[in-house]
Amino acid sequence: QVQLRESGPGLVKPSQTLSLTCAVSGDSVTTKYYYWSWIRQLPGKALEWIGDINYNGDVYYSPSLRSRASISRDTTKNQFTLQLSSVTRDDAAVYYCGRDRAGVRYTYENWGGGTQVTVTS
Repeated sequence: QVQLRESGPGLVKPSQTLSLTCAVSGDSVTTKYYYWSWIRQLPGKALEWIGDINYNGDVYYSPSLRSRASISRDTTKNQFTLQLSSVTRDDAAVYYCGRDRAGVRYTYENWGGGTQVTVTS
């Protein structure tokens, strides 16, 4: 059974860098042909795809967040991370990690439980 779990600070100050980690169990982040994504949901808004890293280590970003987001992975720990720089209160959201696969993109087979991020000074 594949499980994903987000972790990271729930509180970030404006202008700081948000750093979240998604720990994966039951599968490897290098398994063909899976993609490992970061998604967020701002209060009262729809889910927003931030970006992902695939089994090859190729990274893709939402155009709106590309300049501030960085996704990487640690295959030895079987986890992947999101760093979002220069956060503002508009980045306060529930952040999720998810797994989908080539050919059926953005239909997530697995989700983490989500982690609430608050941006406050």
